[in-house]
Amino acid sequence: MASPSPIPGVDRKEIPWYPTIDEELCTGCGECQEFCDNDVFEMEEEVMIVKNPYNCVVGCSTCEKFCPNDALSFPSKEELTKIMKELRERQKKK
Repeated sequence: MASPSPIPGVDRKEIPWYPTIDEELCTGCGECQEFCDNDVFEMEEEVMIVKNPYNCVVGCSTCEKFCPNDALSFPSKEELTKIMKELRERQKKK
């Protein structure tokens, strides 16, 4: 199940916040999957994938710190702030 949207009335899928895995750096160690309780990650044929991106809690990037090979990345906090501001403004106009 997707994590709740931090903006009432905005579908979580409109907020592009979730990890991206660099397949060349990922060794499939599973540290990210072990840390994350939201079922975001899954091992598929010895490669970690982002199975449920919208289960990721908006603004959380803690799993990135657990990756020993820096294979995880997220949008910048500045980009997230800009998107959230735009979505809030849009909601006010409704």
